[in-house]
Amino acid sequence: MATRKILLSNDPILRIVCRPATIFDDGLKQLIDDMKDTMQHNDGAGLAAPQVGINKRVAIVEADGQYLELVNPEILKTSGNINGVEGCLSFPGKYGYVDRPKKVVVRAQDRNGIFYELTAYEMLARAICHEIDHLNGILFVDKMTKEAKE
Repeated sequence: MATRKILLSNDPILRIVCRPATIFDDGLKQLIDDMKDTMQHNDGAGLAAPQVGINKRVAIVEADGQYLELVNPEILKTSGNINGVEGCLSFPGKYGYVDRPKKVVVRAQDRNGIFYELTAYEMLARAICHEIDHLNGILFVDKMTKEAKE
């Protein structure tokens, strides 16, 4: 496992809509493991593949005591709304208030291609939505209602 370079805000790769992951091999597993090392090394709550320069629908999240690997995730249902502060490893030192669903139901695959569904609330729901936005070329600054201090 290794840490990878995180792309910063002005990199055009962050604005692409990522392609689905179709091959569930050792390369995908290595990517996920490297993303986890990179996220933890940088004290993040999530990381998406485009942030490390990879055009694949792969993201990880670590929030509310849970660690999730999200391959080809899709949001099935949302409810409620909560405005809270977010940051992003691609925007070091920048924080802002973003409206997100209070509850989200997501369907994704794990590193082996097995589908699963998960219901997440509050911080975990926020982190999942943030990372799925990355996979669609949407950044938290696009949804920020106002800037915040750390």
